[in-house]
Amino acid sequence: MSLLDYLLPYDFSPLTVLSYMLVMGFYGVGLIRMPDQDRPGSLRIFAFTLGVLICYAVMQTRFDYYAQYMFFVHRGQHLILHHIGPILIALSNPLPVLRFWFEKIRPGWRRALRPLGWVYQVLQQPFIALFLFVGLIYFWLWPSIHFDAMLSRELYWVMNWSMLLDGLLFWWLIFDPRPPAITSSLGYGRRMLVLAAASAIQWKERAVAAATAL
Repeated sequence: MSLLDYLLPYDFSPLTVLSYMLVMGFYGVGLIRMPDQDRPGSLRIFAFTLGVLICYAVMQTRFDYYAQYMFFVHRGQHLILHHIGPILIALSNPLPVLRFWFEKIRPGWRRALRPLGWVYQVLQQPFIALFLFVGLIYFWLWPSIHFDAMLSRELYWVMNWSMLLDGLLFWWLIFDPRPPAITSSLGYGRRMLVLAAASAIQWKERAVAAATAL
């Protein structure tokens, strides 16, 4: 196989390709059009781009083929979707670019988007965020559920997308750069407690993963 064969999608998903293209397109156009003083530095741009590209790579290249047939590769896929990719994106702090686009939205559309903001606030409550972050791993690794997900194309995509979106929400909660004193973001001490709790609980997740592999 040539290098191009490895880079081409194994299981082509138009929605996935379009989603990643839109993300990179909006980010790139935002960088070009936003004021110089608001534009993030090169390192942050690199972190965002790398985070998006590695998530795309494990979902829409030949890597996805091996993830469907080898359990340890599949766990590497979820490591990237649920941890490494979202961590890089959160650390890149894309808020200035998002704020640039939000300011372009008409007031009527902003009001229509308010319910999404309410849902976001609920999902970012510490207990709920921790429960979803750890619980989602347990859920998808439960042997009977995992078996069905690996045999169903639709359920497999739901699994991967849910891991990615939940990872983005959780790691943004942890690495949100906005000062807690002047925003609604979580205080630094509480962030550390949430992260410590997630780390401790995931020790048991490894046992579930080992049982699934057997």
